[in-house]
Amino acid sequence: MKPTPRTFHVKSFGCQMNVYDGERMAELMTAQGMTATDDANAADLVVLNTCHIREKATEKVFSDIGRLRKHGQDPMIAVAGCVAQAEGEEIVRRAKVDVVVGPQAYHSLPALVAQAASGTAAVDTDMPVASKFGALPARRKTGPSAFLTVQEGCDKFCTYCVVPYTRGAEVSRPFDAIVDEAKSLVDAGAREITLLGQNVNAWDDEAGTGLHGLIRALDRIEGLARIRYTTSHPNDMKDGLIRAHAEVEKLMPFLHLPVQAGNDRILKAMNRSHSRDSYLRILDRVREARPDIALSGDFIVGFPGETEAEFADTLSLVDAVGYAQCFSFKYSPRPGTPAAEMDGAVPAEVMDDRLRRLQDALNRDQAAFNAATVGKSCAVLIERKGKLPGQMLGKSPWLQSVHLMTDARIGDLVEVEIVQAGPHSLAGVERVKAVA
Repeated sequence: MKPTPRTFHVKSFGCQMNVYDGERMAELMTAQGMTATDDANAADLVVLNTCHIREKATEKVFSDIGRLRKHGQDPMIAVAGCVAQAEGEEIVRRAKVDVVVGPQAYHSLPALVAQAASGTAAVDTDMPVASKFGALPARRKTGPSAFLTVQEGCDKFCTYCVVPYTRGAEVSRPFDAIVDEAKSLVDAGAREITLLGQNVNAWDDEAGTGLHGLIRALDRIEGLARIRYTTSHPNDMKDGLIRAHAEVEKLMPFLHLPVQAGNDRILKAMNRSHSRDSYLRILDRVREARPDIALSGDFIVGFPGETEAEFADTLSLVDAVGYAQCFSFKYSPRPGTPAAEMDGAVPAEVMDDRLRRLQDALNRDQAAFNAATVGKSCAVLIERKGKLPGQMLGKSPWLQSVHLMTDARIGDLVEVEIVQAGPHSLAGVERVKAVA
């Protein structure tokens, strides 16, 4: 038996949805009277909120568990998230873990912790029909930028992806619940809200509101200055959402729209529902609606059977688009996915070379996009203090990090002239505080 935890630490890996889930688990623990600590080695309860997308994700979880035990402490350890969902009770068998809880069941975490405190390992990887969100506490104090999950799960079944198996089918949260949570976040201090989903632009309700309608509803919330959304799927990039980029001032000029590859045969093997041409046509329409939009995406190199000529098509797509920022990865098989059984494994050294060349092109374009902002003025949302006295850090409308010397407070919107651009951040000079 272990004593009931009084302090806790949540460590989240991976995507923004995991960050959101981690915040909500922290709110659950706080509602139970526990106190958060930034020091995992001093916590009575450590929650490892895992991601299954990255290579060797499961082994990294066991490494983290081992590090926690090395310090001579014996905290209660809970493994949450997608690795928990995929591995289930195997985690309890392989490591000294007290709680295992999947991403659709973390609202049961307090009960699972109580069970573990009584001496019995607790596992819950159910995917209940009832929404977990109704069991979560009301949102409390937040920072100037907040995440809000509106959609979970995926029905696309890309052949390389484990998400449909760890997060379940596509489910949209109710309109009223989302709006209410958004209002609570604004009341708690949020100036910017990022709507989250595995396929966030698939969000809809029985009225056919669509993500664009939801964005227009959030646009009417007093005190909310900025709206973003991620991650989108090309198949769900509808006309109404594209128009919203032209018509909703609070919707920031940034779109993350993963393509994964630039060759049609590879896209078909991945079970992506778009072609190279259809993807580029979507981007053309978005740019027509919002000419200053910053584009972002995801790429996988070395998918089974990918030839050098097919990889060259990916490089040429990058050249055609000119991304402001991107994520890129080497293919790694996820157990249970169709791609893991495909022939034509690309040698590791070939994948390494292709990833290097792809990232060289992406870094080139990101640097060019950042350089093009020098001399422009824009509103920067101040998010935190910088390393230097009087320095603050914030985000531009195009999701660039900006640092400047200012007496503005966290949460202020400041009009800034960009005076310097680096590969990953900008420097600005304050003009006037924006009114928003």
